[in-house]
Amino acid sequence: MTKILIIGAGRSATSLIDYLLKHSVLYDWKITVADVDLKLVEEKLAGNENGKALLFDIKNEEKRRAIISQHDLIISMLPAFLHGDVARDCVELGKHMATASYVSADMKALNEEAKKKNILLLNECGLDPGIDHASAMKLIDEIKRQGGEITSFKSYCGGLVAPQSNDNPWGYKFSWNPRNVVLAGQGTAQYLEGEQLKFIPYNRLFRQTETVDIESYGKFDAYANRDSIGYINDYGLQNIKTMLRGTLREHGYCEAWDVFVKLGLTDDTSRITNASKLTYTALLDSFLPAGTGSVKERLKNYLDSCWNQNIETKLDYLELFSDKKISLGEGSPAQLLQALLEEKWKLKEGDKDMIVMQHQFEYRLKQEPFPTKKINSSLVVIGKDQNHTAMALTVGLPLAITVKNFLTKKFDLNGVQIPTKKEIYEPLLKELEENGIIFKEIDAK
Repeated sequence: MTKILIIGAGRSATSLIDYLLKHSVLYDWKITVADVDLKLVEEKLAGNENGKALLFDIKNEEKRRAIISQHDLIISMLPAFLHGDVARDCVELGKHMATASYVSADMKALNEEAKKKNILLLNECGLDPGIDHASAMKLIDEIKRQGGEITSFKSYCGGLVAPQSNDNPWGYKFSWNPRNVVLAGQGTAQYLEGEQLKFIPYNRLFRQTETVDIESYGKFDAYANRDSIGYINDYGLQNIKTMLRGTLREHGYCEAWDVFVKLGLTDDTSRITNASKLTYTALLDSFLPAGTGSVKERLKNYLDSCWNQNIETKLDYLELFSDKKISLGEGSPAQLLQALLEEKWKLKEGDKDMIVMQHQFEYRLKQEPFPTKKINSSLVVIGKDQNHTAMALTVGLPLAITVKNFLTKKFDLNGVQIPTKKEIYEPLLKELEENGIIFKEIDAK
């Protein structure tokens, strides 16, 4: 019998839990799901006899270590900054670990010790990062087998709202952690363009965008992710001239979001006290230079040529020029903005979300005197409802499948790994296709 511990039962854990429970009888697994919200865990286990709910506080070190020691493989669905403690415990106690999050400095520091102990530390095995790595590497390896040299690789992904549920001008509803959405892009993005290292600071990120066209779904805004350079070696693209990874939003979203960045409303370092005494209009006013006229008029003047009808429509929808009261007693500007957005961008009953991903390749075949070839590989996944979302499916399912493949000896690796190796990505992509997660490849102009 194999004992699996899942820490965290939030939005993205639904498909993960369902899949592991579904396969638990065949493979003789016992699944413990631990969270601070016991009711939430019990709802997701739905009475399955191979599942156990556990009330759990990750900060209780003694209990955390005791519980980890009782299991064979630990899956952390916690916020990324909490993985380090779990990973250190796993390596010390000789337990395998898997997450959907980016490889952190804490995780990298454990690589050598994990290898010595033959412990797997699987990371970046969700959607983005995760499915993007696996699907990109499949094409990269295929192009290389043809004798091709990849000169440009761009990869974009976005968690959005499905067209049939798109009833607000932002074209966005939360299907994952709202805090991550509000704080997205803070820092400096770096990527490679025409063999030149390029940087985009946060104050320009949502203005310096590209447009990505997905067949049958239209145009989307794309802004650069923080670090595209780090994946050049992971993807084996040391001679590439252009390398960019980015995030997708509904067309017109980014220029409106840039208003919040310009004003400082995405700042998470300062505190506003007695916030519940304010309206959102007063909050907006407090971030504008003093002057005469209405808040909207002064915002127009402040933004000058950047202002347009698209921005006005989106800000009006959020009731930023009304008497709407702030619900929080205090918080950072980012937290106050998040509270508003969670109300306005909530997936309602019957709503469906949508995942959109596209890889753009440019390459040359060395043995043929042809010009550069271009391929776009695109994925669109629509969720079932507001609980069984496309986001939960595409984050949780690849992690669950890869954990199953490891436990059933389909691959045998140790240390820090991401799904860029053929023995990981090949069976993963095959099973994802069986579950309707299929990329469509077309020759691009």
